Amino acid sequence: MNLTLLYPELKPFLVAVLLPPGPFLALSLVGAALLRRHRWRGRLVLSLGMLGIWLSCTEGFAQILAEKLVHATPAVSAETLQQLKLESQAGEKLAVLVLGGGARNNVPEYQGPALKLVSEERLRYGVWLARQIDAPLGFSGGIGWSARNLSISEASAAKSSAQETYKLPLRWAEGQSRDTHENAQLSMAMLRADGIQTVVLVTHDLHMPRAMRAFSQANPSQMRVVAAPVGYRRDGPFDWQDWSPSEEGLPRVRYAIYEWLGQISGR
Repeated sequence: MNLTLLYPELKPFLVAVLLPPGPFLALSLVGAALLRRHRWRGRLVLSLGMLGIWLSCTEGFAQILAEKLVHATPAVSAETLQQLKLESQAGEKLAVLVLGGGARNNVPEYQGPALKLVSEERLRYGVWLARQIDAPLGFSGGIGWSARNLSISEASAAKSSAQETYKLPLRWAEGQSRDTHENAQLSMAMLRADGIQTVVLVTHDLHMPRAMRAFSQANPSQMRVVAAPVGYRRDGPFDWQDWSPSEEGLPRVRYAIYEWLGQISGR
């Protein structure tokens, strides 16, 4: 059986089972079931499950996962941006390439399809970067494996947003890719055909290690790829609020574990 065909069907199930709070809820249920016959074991397992649920909702745990498990990429420095701008002005062919993170079929306030917030955040940063270093802007994103009901590609939605919201038209809009691997394969071929020498790659900090690996594998001509992540959170030492559940804690913990699973699975 072709596992590629099964992937779109299995992915939502695997995400539900493997990402928090799913495993910790299951651990808590096992602990509760053990209480009648093995009180101390049951209490221990139940306590571990509840602790896991708590931690999976905190920014502190998310940051530890980002740094130690995923090895999130820090933001690009001002010195690097200045160097890229000088290279662009000297005639080096640079491109800023934004990777898609999803779109929605119908956003009522926009009266039609639009990028998800994660994609819009990447695009906004890509626009800012393109203006900072005087380089053209591209976007890569089609209809993902788990978004087969999407009526248009992410690149199409990004093209509209770049033009209408940011007044910076896309030079390239790659709309056939379904995942990070295909982002790299199709985008590098497109940029190479246009003579691009340096790609400034934009995606989220947690996604960047996996994206850089994919772009390295898709880069036989050794085009330079510069990581320019968005969303890096390490802005100071931990305080007690970082260990209190927050509305941003759980999504970031889930994202970190999702990217780690992507790294170890080679996807």
